[in-house]
Amino acid sequence: MSGRRSLVWLGLTPEPERELPPAVAALRTRAPDAGDEAREPAAAERRRVERLILHGSERSWLRYLAEVTELVTSVADGTTAGDPGAALVAGEVVLEHHRMLIGLPGSGYDRTARDRSLLETAVRTLRAAAPGARGSAHPAGDAVPEPASPGERPTAGSPAAANGAGPRVGPPPRTAPARQGRAPFQAPSGDTHTPNTPTPDGDRP
Repeated sequence: MSGRRSLVWLGLTPEPERELPPAVAALRTRAPDAGDEAREPAAAERRRVERLILHGSERSWLRYLAEVTELVTSVADGTTAGDPGAALVAGEVVLEHHRMLIGLPGSGYDRTARDRSLLETAVRTLRAAAPGARGSAHPAGDAVPEPASPGERPTAGSPAAANGAGPRVGPPPRTAPARQGRAPFQAPSGDTHTPNTPTPDGDRP
């Protein structure tokens, strides 16, 4: 390894080195007579990545990632038939790598501007096509109604109106007025005692 070789870019390679080989191997088109590479595509891809990291330069590494970008975008736009899941993994890894180049010295970030734009579009497309990406807790047409605010009349056809629920609006219902008249006679209870009050002539009652 030459002492003149810049090693700064190697700080961005651990995740691509780990994630890219199986994903990229699933995307590559291999000839029937490709030999060991056809029989062990992930292992062959891993050896290629290791050689680039151990003996290559930042420029050769970015050229490799440009190849991966082309594979990802061709699957996303339907130009090439391939595994969308593998394309999404590879696209996300390379896109994150290219975004982090902004923190490194040199022109790597500027050189990858076009690939970043292509990958952003491809990743959005692949995410939207992923299984379950369009699902929601409440399917269209079954939206949960908002609760009525105090004093708000339920609209016609709403569940609250259909069930007779919801707050009543307007004056309270009129009730029949209480009948006015004499209070009913109540007999004194058995334990009531009449006080012994003397009559004017001194006789007791």
